[in-house]
Amino acid sequence: MRIGDADLYSEIAGAGDPVLLLHGGFCSLESLRPQSDALVPDHRVYAFERPGHGRSADLDGEYDYQRMVADTLAYLDAVGLESAHVVGYSDGAIIGLLLALDHPERVRSLVAISANLDPSAFEDTAGALSAMEPEPRPDVERMHYERLSPDGPERADVVLGKLFRLWTTEPHIKPADLARIAAPTLVMAADRDTIVPGHSLLIAASIPGAQLCIVPGTSHLLVAERPELVSALIRDFVRAAATRNTGHRSAPS
Repeated sequence: MRIGDADLYSEIAGAGDPVLLLHGGFCSLESLRPQSDALVPDHRVYAFERPGHGRSADLDGEYDYQRMVADTLAYLDAVGLESAHVVGYSDGAIIGLLLALDHPERVRSLVAISANLDPSAFEDTAGALSAMEPEPRPDVERMHYERLSPDGPERADVVLGKLFRLWTTEPHIKPADLARIAAPTLVMAADRDTIVPGHSLLIAASIPGAQLCIVPGTSHLLVAERPELVSALIRDFVRAAATRNTGHRSAPS
């Protein structure tokens, strides 16, 4: 699908209230496959891979979250969605928070998994981010990259270098600004996340009415380590939000 100056890989499946999935850094849609499969029976699930991720070719230049937000808005426009329930993981969760802050009319509800407001959220910023090359770290994501990327496996280190520079310099979201988020929000993180638990608590406490879920026995890889639990929590939250949210126009099916 052509979005701006990039051809981005997209998947659309299911019928019902629309859900937009936003993957993490150096991830493909395969990282959220269990969550997508859990949502498809009751929802129309939209997902795309950002430049340099999965099946989407990389672009020249550095990454920044505002460009990612712009691409996400362009994707919503391209598929004809005025608004959607947004489920974001890691980098995708940061994009989700920025969408809910700056484009509230596009977000019916938000699930933010392992988000951070600034680079200081990492327990040991230098050590944690070094360990996050790639994010979420294990070789499986590099294997997906090497198998799926149209740029070839040799591009992986370029992408990782750009991601590392992004993670050590962005985002910069003020906790007080989160009070503007009106969408029902679930903040989820792992009890052994690279994001310190207090930071996830800060995010949830700063968003009016937000729920907080700390998934036990997991790391930043929680979507892969406890896929059934994480998927069930997301499915139940989105279902409840969809039931409450009757003010938006129905999505195309």
